[in-house]
Amino acid sequence: MAEIKNYTMNFGPQHPAAHGVLRLILEMDGEVIKHADPHVGLLHRATEKLAETKPFNQSIGYMDRLDYVSMMCSEHAYVRAIEKLLHIEAPIRAQYIRTLFDEITRIRNHLMWIGTHGLDLGSMALFLYAFREREMCMDMYEAVSGARMHATYYRPGGVYRDLPDAMPKHKESQWTKGNDLKQANEWREGSLLDFIEAFIDDFPSKVAEYRTLLEENRIWKQRTVGVGVVSPEQAKAWGFSGPMLRGSGVAWDLRKKQTYAAYDKVDFDIPVGVNGDCYDRYLVRMEEMTQSARIIKQCVEWLRANPGPVMVANNKVAPPNREAMKENMESLIMHFKLFTEGYTVPAGEVYTAVEAPKGEFGIYMIADDSNKPFRLKIRAPGFAHISAMNDMVKGHMLSDVVAVIGTMDIVFGEIDR
Repeated sequence: MAEIKNYTMNFGPQHPAAHGVLRLILEMDGEVIKHADPHVGLLHRATEKLAETKPFNQSIGYMDRLDYVSMMCSEHAYVRAIEKLLHIEAPIRAQYIRTLFDEITRIRNHLMWIGTHGLDLGSMALFLYAFREREMCMDMYEAVSGARMHATYYRPGGVYRDLPDAMPKHKESQWTKGNDLKQANEWREGSLLDFIEAFIDDFPSKVAEYRTLLEENRIWKQRTVGVGVVSPEQAKAWGFSGPMLRGSGVAWDLRKKQTYAAYDKVDFDIPVGVNGDCYDRYLVRMEEMTQSARIIKQCVEWLRANPGPVMVANNKVAPPNREAMKENMESLIMHFKLFTEGYTVPAGEVYTAVEAPKGEFGIYMIADDSNKPFRLKIRAPGFAHISAMNDMVKGHMLSDVVAVIGTMDIVFGEIDR
């Protein structure tokens, strides 16, 4: 009788649980994984090389398209690198606005993660619940930048514009009218800050709903407890960051350890796991959403009480306002040169990192006294995480591969760059 041999199976890139374009080649003994080989690069768009051919400000939009679930955090690392090279600092109000929107982005990212992770493991309802709140976060993006996803809102020296005094309202349609329309516009009567505050006051009750759906469900625990266990030593050796590192019990968070923006002025805690499995990483991310709500609340209060500029008063970096541009020839020339040639950055090299929702998102930039970067290297957190795929799934069943991909919270825009 012929000997039974291991067989090879392709998981993705068309698989819905592959979260984009992951191709996993699995060597299997029956239902058990013996080896997993992740093939990346199917979404490679040469972002780093493209950024080296364009003036500094024209690459901010590329950052949005890296991790396309947490856009403004990627922008934040990029503009901070430019600010360091130029030796400028954004005004304090702009720092608070960046902190506010970094945390709105974190909530947005984690809502997408919990919705899709739940869907992968059999919880259809959770996906619909999470996207209900995510829609509100997209409205906040739209209010400040005009775009629901790719905002290009952060600029070297501050942010594009101050927070608006009015929120766009839903108009009557055949689906939304009468009391439904009134309810849809209930939080939109005031400014953007009023809308954010109403959302954040309501948000903890929504997180409690997600937790009830999952934590009291034995199937969820069977799919996540004891799956993809990573020890603190392994997590550090593999270059993990963010919830993947904190889920293994390492209390490392750049917002506290290498603080930036206004994080040193707000009060929040760092949730840390114990067992380093998928369930602990789930708990860490759920608690992160609650902590983000705390930070947002403090930012809203500060921004209400402290009006001020949101951009540096340096026309070499910041465009003059529209009124000055239409009345003053020098302002018009300055505006034209800024948007065509950009600005010259003194020679130097810098690495800046932010605590993005997925982990440490870093930008290494070399400037050579010209109007575009000489070199740009992006440190994507997901790249380190996916490199540990083989060690995390070895010995587990095929269905656990889906749980491990979900717990990594991978997005291929940033991995393939």
